[in-house]
Amino acid sequence: MKSKIAIILLVLIISLSFPQILRSQEPWSLEQCIIHAHQNNILVKQQTLNTEYSKNTLEQSKMERLPNLNGSSSYGITFGQGIDPITYEFKNQTSQQVNMSLNSSVTLFGGFQKKNTILQDEFNLQASLQDLEKLKNDIALNIAAAYLQILFNSELLEVAKAQLAITNLQVNRTKVLVDAGSLAKGGLLEIQSQQASEELQVVNSENNLILSYLNLTQILDLESAENFKIVVPELSEIQENELLFGVDMVFAQAVATLPQIKGSEFKLSSANSALDIAKGSRIPKLSLSASYGSGYSDIRTKIDNSTYPMNEQIRDNASASLFLSLNVPIFNNYMIRNGIKNSRLNLQNSELDLENAKNVLYKEIQQSYADALGALKKYRATEKALVSMEESFKYTQEKYQVGLVNAVDFNVAKNQLTRTQSDLLQAKYNYIFKTNILNFYRGEPIKL
Repeated sequence: MKSKIAIILLVLIISLSFPQILRSQEPWSLEQCIIHAHQNNILVKQQTLNTEYSKNTLEQSKMERLPNLNGSSSYGITFGQGIDPITYEFKNQTSQQVNMSLNSSVTLFGGFQKKNTILQDEFNLQASLQDLEKLKNDIALNIAAAYLQILFNSELLEVAKAQLAITNLQVNRTKVLVDAGSLAKGGLLEIQSQQASEELQVVNSENNLILSYLNLTQILDLESAENFKIVVPELSEIQENELLFGVDMVFAQAVATLPQIKGSEFKLSSANSALDIAKGSRIPKLSLSASYGSGYSDIRTKIDNSTYPMNEQIRDNASASLFLSLNVPIFNNYMIRNGIKNSRLNLQNSELDLENAKNVLYKEIQQSYADALGALKKYRATEKALVSMEESFKYTQEKYQVGLVNAVDFNVAKNQLTRTQSDLLQAKYNYIFKTNILNFYRGEPIKL
């Protein structure tokens, strides 16, 4: 009976976990990888919190325009001689007092500092949002690079396996010739040496593929790379029209769309508002304040010496006040002057930050364009070389099979073919990545 129950429970557990197992084995597309990273990356979460902090700061600066209102209350006991704060009589006895008040104040005019503070906090919030987008973009580009590296290493592994398969056939054929006495044993040893070298190359390619998967899973903050696979997209043929857009055109579109430029512009506007706030410190400030208070003393009596109840005292002792105050800054140890100077320096620094961000972006676009153009030229040249190399190797292979070419020459031709195939793959994926970056600068999403 117990064994049946255990079997039922085991089946139930497997059935419940099986969908999750299937999901974990489903390959991830590039889009899924990017979405996952944006939702789970710790740096993204931290920047999101910074953005929320900026929102709260802006909300508080808006609330600063409203009048404040504070209440206070106190209870005291006086022993011995003293002045009663309610009756103002000097007596030697024990007395109890209760005081309460409400106070409110509002700035009527403060040199537009509150208005400029709101503007500054709005710019800071927008800059924080752009920093968040910049971080997401950097993560997306890193994921795309790691994703393409997996595809590149996968194709290199297939090339290595294909070359090893050819060599294995040649080893078997050479063994037959050696056993028949048609070929010296040295030829077999040479081709077996090539076989061992290519087996090692397959192992190295497998390790590189594993490491590239590990790199991507680490970027995604996944606990393990086990059972993690990616979708192999149908990559289109290399198109030269990808480079029809020149560097200056791409840069103009990037400046108008990329968050690192927008963020620097918002930070510049924030620094400009900070300067206006500092200048506002030189302007007189007009404030309005009001207060209302009352109190009670247990030793106070009415004129007829009858007891003076607390509720009547609170009503009769009530007083209110209203004040207009003007604060004129005259001399404050040069704090205002130096504050304005420092704000101007911060503004100039923000201008330089914006200029530097544009310069860095232009250089990145220049480099990506040059890399893409170089990869395209290398791809076209290697593509032509590969056609000739394949024909040459086919001819060498046929001569080797009839004993007209030794194993050394055969291996040299074969290694040249493998190297050319690898060069073609490298140029292909380098071109794909660089053109994706250029299109990304133009405001297009990363896609394969």
